[in-house]
Amino acid sequence: MWTLALIIGLVAALIVASLLYLLIKACRDIEGSVNGLLEVAGKVAANTAHIPQLAATAPVLGQIVDEAIIQDAYMNALTDGFGGR
Repeated sequence: MWTLALIIGLVAALIVASLLYLLIKACRDIEGSVNGLLEVAGKVAANTAHIPQLAATAPVLGQIVDEAIIQDAYMNALTDGFGGR
């Protein structure tokens, strides 16, 4: 009877040890993924930090377009007559 109880106890201990090993392995995998996510999150935060400043761009877009039209006219005036000779 004692032998049977010891065998059952040993099998149970082996099962618990293997489950504990799998749990530790899963925790290490999760920790590695979290560390990778934290690294990427810092990069994303750095890339998106200046997005609120883009709101200041909209009011001056009209001025930029107006200046581009003026510059285009200057360039056309400079290049008129060239290439036709």
